[in-house]
Amino acid sequence: MKYNFLGNTGILVSEICFGTMTFGGRGMWEAVGKVQQQEVNDLMKVVVDSGINFIDTANVYSFGESEKLLGQSIKDLGLNRNDLVIATKVRGKMGEEGINNVGLSRYHIFQSVNDSLQRLQLDHIDILYVHGVDKRTPIAETVRALNDIVLTGKVRYVAVCNWPAWMVMKALGIAEKHGWNKFVGLQYFYSLSGRDIEREVLPLAAAENLAVMPWSPLAGGFLSGKYSRNNEKAGNSRRDEFDFPPINKEKAYDIVDVLAELSKAYNASVAQLALAWVRQQPGVTSTIIGAKRVEQLQDNIKSTEIQLTADDLKRIDEVSALAKEYPGWMVEFQGRDR
Repeated sequence: MKYNFLGNTGILVSEICFGTMTFGGRGMWEAVGKVQQQEVNDLMKVVVDSGINFIDTANVYSFGESEKLLGQSIKDLGLNRNDLVIATKVRGKMGEEGINNVGLSRYHIFQSVNDSLQRLQLDHIDILYVHGVDKRTPIAETVRALNDIVLTGKVRYVAVCNWPAWMVMKALGIAEKHGWNKFVGLQYFYSLSGRDIEREVLPLAAAENLAVMPWSPLAGGFLSGKYSRNNEKAGNSRRDEFDFPPINKEKAYDIVDVLAELSKAYNASVAQLALAWVRQQPGVTSTIIGAKRVEQLQDNIKSTEIQLTADDLKRIDEVSALAKEYPGWMVEFQGRDR
């Protein structure tokens, strides 16, 4: 397992991050996975034995059950807390009760961290992500609250998911102005069938030395190799019940066709090649993978052994490339004289 520095910090994280969205199976998350404690323990043992030290969860995953199962697994397996980098998130609505039980207010951030620590059975969170935009709370309030929660010692670093690039930059500017703790990383949807962050988010990450942690690198299972034009329903796949994230499926079928052809040369699965492509993209720090079964997890981890050639990367890039948009194409056009 290879390890990369987490942005502009001194902490090292594995190039694969294990995501726990499959744990629990309550509410809308049932379609994603219903992995329970013994299965969680089996998966976590494979994770640690493979050298993965980066674990990602969220308070909203199965409304706290994912955090509970993860925390209990760490205890059951007797894992060394200091060998793990644990990330969780704040923003989502955690239940029907409590009108302030949602968002990125100072109130909700502090309460959520305390609740997450209790469920995880830990005394600190290594990385706390804001899990999306809260259009009702001023960014300055959120950034100040994140700084202050770090100062309590309950959180080591703060990061962000799913914000527009301009909003991330605004938050960084506010933190810089006041000398507050800044975001150190970005967690965004990034896959061969969802390369949108290449327009604004990845350039921002490169400019500000922010870590990039792609989520759903297989596009919710669409790039697993189970789906093709002749097989639009995979069976026993979360996309059959939970068709997310949204993608251009016709284009995705073209991508799968290319990956299927290349898979023969690499003696690898379509999923492994799709994961290898994400891992090899400039700026990517740690790719988040999830699993419901040990065999599935082991198969995905093997993707780290694949190194796509320059020619194959070019071929995959061509079939999956983003359409040119303004002002991007104008920047490219006008930049020819520099």
